[in-house]
Amino acid sequence: MQHVRRARETALLPGEPLRVIVADDHACIRLGVANLLHATARALVVGEADNTLALATQLDMTACDVVVSDLCMPGLDGEYGSLTLLRRLAHTRGAPAVVVLSMVSTPQVLMGLVHRGLNVIVDKRDVAHDLLLAVAAARVRTPFLSRRARETLARVDPTCAPCAGMPSAREWEVFQLYAQGMSVCQIAERFQRSGKTISAQKRSTMRKLGLATERDLSDFATQMGLT
Repeated sequence: MQHVRRARETALLPGEPLRVIVADDHACIRLGVANLLHATARALVVGEADNTLALATQLDMTACDVVVSDLCMPGLDGEYGSLTLLRRLAHTRGAPAVVVLSMVSTPQVLMGLVHRGLNVIVDKRDVAHDLLLAVAAARVRTPFLSRRARETLARVDPTCAPCAGMPSAREWEVFQLYAQGMSVCQIAERFQRSGKTISAQKRSTMRKLGLATERDLSDFATQMGLT
């Protein structure tokens, strides 16, 4: 965890602006967040990243206090987005606080994030002021949900378990291809596996993400930008 150790080496001194790394695979989002934080004069963007590897590299090179990151950036070695790295930060003492910035509005997924310690979440469709409140909350390790995130969690079925885990690299690859329109047979041919194996990997991914139906899968893929 070199990127976690390096990021926590320099403590924030009283009166100094909050040091923030902004991570999103869309340049316009990074620019908007950076401009918003700079305008407050209370936060300083010290690094930017457009994928999970770049974020890990920034954490190795730059001391920061808060990471504002998209949930669904391209991952490391095919992993499911940037969730693995963000969860690791959330559970490492002294690591930067995390603000999740996402379009995901699947109740089970958001509930899974909260259960994993990623409890500062801002929906990208909410107002900019919510992001400022979230960064302030993250600084003092206080949970915060923007309006749409609260509304999404309010729809959680009490009998439904949160996201149970993270798909493996191959499961996530199968899921992406299926969401993009390939059939189970086509995916099986591509990977030289049986249709039964591919179907099992697809079902496993859906179970881990808390997706019960094909409609759930389609909605989630759209929110993730896979389609």
